[in-house]
Amino acid sequence: MSKIKLSDHFTVPRLLRFTLPSIAMMIFTSVYGVVDGIFVSNFAGKTAFSAVNFIMPYVMVFGAVGFLLGAGGTALISMHLGMGKREKANRLFSALVLIGAACGVVLTVVSIAFMRPVAIWMGAEGQMLSDCVLYGTIVQLALTAYALQFAFQSFCVAAEKPNLSLIMTLVSGFGNIIGDAVLVGLFRWGLVGAAVATACSQVLGALIPIVYFLRPNSSLLRLVKPEFNGKDIFRVVTNGSSELVTNISMSLVGILYNFQLMRYAGEDGIAAYGTIMYVNFIFVAMFIGFSVGSAPIVGFHHGAGNHSELKSLLRKSLLILGILSVCMTLAGELLAAPLSGIFVGYDKALYQMTLRGFTIYSFSFLVCGFNIYGSAFFTALNNGLISAVISFARTLVFQIAAVLILPVFIKLDGIWSSILVSELAALMLTAFFTFLFRKKYHYI
Repeated sequence: MSKIKLSDHFTVPRLLRFTLPSIAMMIFTSVYGVVDGIFVSNFAGKTAFSAVNFIMPYVMVFGAVGFLLGAGGTALISMHLGMGKREKANRLFSALVLIGAACGVVLTVVSIAFMRPVAIWMGAEGQMLSDCVLYGTIVQLALTAYALQFAFQSFCVAAEKPNLSLIMTLVSGFGNIIGDAVLVGLFRWGLVGAAVATACSQVLGALIPIVYFLRPNSSLLRLVKPEFNGKDIFRVVTNGSSELVTNISMSLVGILYNFQLMRYAGEDGIAAYGTIMYVNFIFVAMFIGFSVGSAPIVGFHHGAGNHSELKSLLRKSLLILGILSVCMTLAGELLAAPLSGIFVGYDKALYQMTLRGFTIYSFSFLVCGFNIYGSAFFTALNNGLISAVISFARTLVFQIAAVLILPVFIKLDGIWSSILVSELAALMLTAFFTFLFRKKYHYI
């Protein structure tokens, strides 16, 4: 089977072949996160499970720098490669890896220092507070590796090595699953075991691509002497701001959801929401993986001025996303009961609450894929502003409005319905921008 290059013409099968490793990578990343949750819930108990989900939005805020550098850097690196500037692309790539490592170290110190005050401010107390701080502190010790791992997931695709990204994720994921089985299941270390397994797996996931790109390799990229070009770094930061906004917004909204759930359903609400989010990550991973995998292709052909290929890519991508959206929604409805049972089947009331929430939440899969792709599409076109506006509105503005207003009228169901309402509003905004910039980028 011939190697697929960014410069190729992409049919639907070829596009799927190229993006499949990224899709599989994102799915597996989600799966091993789910396994983590299953072990904590079933071996450490409901309070520990609630604590992990309660502190997770705070933990994830600091890893967002990896998404910023990965998405913003990949768009510019791909454009340089499309323009034939391979050496410039390598120097920028190397600079971004070093910047990511430096940011990770600083953010590790900051995040641990504010862990307890933030947990208290969010409403944690007693054993739940202790569990939040314990789990969060251990996991944040690997923050630098966590950020670099996500940055490399995008860089590997730009290097025409999406399989390396998949291998990196598989090794990291299996390491986490084995760690959970041994430390949590066998040794019964509870939260400590789950946190140590997660941290070690993230370190492993970051080391694999570093070693690969430091050595002579067959990809388009290699770690060389970096060039800290202020103009390029600024473009990376502004262009990747949409991914930064998305991840920070998701964390802030997660905190708000926790506030509302504590108000309307107490600790059970947090546990139910955590279960839905774990499974949601797997379903949404399809859309994120496709968007991450196809973005370097868009960036390359944009840099090469190949407008006909851009038009073709957009049409084929929307077709694929439409089919995925229907399949994911049907799967969500059909699997709601068994998946809820895996996490919280030991508690009948909690199981019923989770099942109800999951059934309502699943309808958002009909819409969210188009919004995720729309943001990634504009990032790949190096229009970070529009991408950031879509992400900011989708993950923060619309969701905050929905989760604050809907529960007033339909209580707990309003919280579960918030995501669908916000995604529908974001879809209208995404369609508007796609139509508005059609002539500038010649993709329609």
